[in-house]
Amino acid sequence: MNIPLLQKIDRWAGVPLCFLLTLGRKVFGRSLPPGPVGVRRILFVKLAEQGSTVLAGAALARAVKMVGRENVFFVAFEENRFILDLLQLIPEENVFTICRNSASQLASSAWQAIRRMRRLKLDTAVDMEFFARGSAIVACLSGARVRVGFHAFFGAGPYRGDLMTHRLLYNPHLHTAAMFQVLVEALTCDPARLPTLDFAPSITEHVLCPFASRPEETEAVRAMLPAGPIILLNPNASDLLPLRRWPNERYVELARLLLEQLPEAHVGFTGAPEEAEETMRLVREVDSQRCICLGGKTTLRQLMVLYTLSEILVTNDSGPAHFAALTPIHIITLFGPETPALFAARSPRHVAIWKGLACSPCVNAFNNRQSPCRDNICMQQITVEQVFKEVCRVYALRMSAE
Repeated sequence: MNIPLLQKIDRWAGVPLCFLLTLGRKVFGRSLPPGPVGVRRILFVKLAEQGSTVLAGAALARAVKMVGRENVFFVAFEENRFILDLLQLIPEENVFTICRNSASQLASSAWQAIRRMRRLKLDTAVDMEFFARGSAIVACLSGARVRVGFHAFFGAGPYRGDLMTHRLLYNPHLHTAAMFQVLVEALTCDPARLPTLDFAPSITEHVLCPFASRPEETEAVRAMLPAGPIILLNPNASDLLPLRRWPNERYVELARLLLEQLPEAHVGFTGAPEEAEETMRLVREVDSQRCICLGGKTTLRQLMVLYTLSEILVTNDSGPAHFAALTPIHIITLFGPETPALFAARSPRHVAIWKGLACSPCVNAFNNRQSPCRDNICMQQITVEQVFKEVCRVYALRMSAE
């Protein structure tokens, strides 16, 4: 099931469900006692976007510190559990997954996950989706008496009922990782005083455990690669937001320039299995024996190993930028309809390229990350020359450090 269809379901089914659950809460719900609540078992609801799950790492670590690793749980779509296992912050058995292959599987697997949650008698749910109705519904039905999440005060965001006991304002001036941490810290506050918060966002960051490959994994991936430095290009963002794509022909032009300027280096195009055919087409256009196609040829773990063996990753604003932040590779991310101020990968080796046009960013939490734009000039105005110069600068920096 593709993302646009999920968004339609979230709107047309989610709005009435949120209304009915809100009505039920008003009639049958119990008020929380005044003052901070006791928290014992925390459920995080973050269904989509593996990249954002990486940004949630510090918030998860804070929850682990509060209640212990065995008392932190997570619910996500099936394809997103990989990154949770990779982060190693919570036990694998504490992750609930929902299948979204079809509408029927979505409904049945969601109901099964909710039944499992209710049997665990969870007391707290943290909704990490900005204004999605589906996540609010899951948090409400999980059985958790305490629920923290963003609320559309005075229409400041899409309607999703009034299902949270700890209602927060979404702050569009805080990086997403900091906003996730605020959600967890709000559990220490008196819900009657919210959305007022009497603390500043923490400036200290939890350092996520770096990815460590097994020797046999390293050897298997190394066998796919030619000898010498590798520069990776990831041309295709997910279908969540096609506006984030830099034109494919520019990746081809960038690859040719890099191969001409750096005769000792190789360029590898990466992509998901469904992108393999298009990735191979781009490699053929480059027309060089030093350009290889890796699209669809690696598992997610092998992709992480590939990052550890490569020098630089150039990518659209998408999940791979955040996965790569767990490895020593340098990352250059191209931003357009979203801003690096909120969504940049948390790595000292990350560089963002963003033109900052008057219409950019055009997608945000308040419009449910949808845009009327049909011409992503914010991406088109990022020139090949600009990206090429940045790659060469970072490459020289890495080579001089060896």
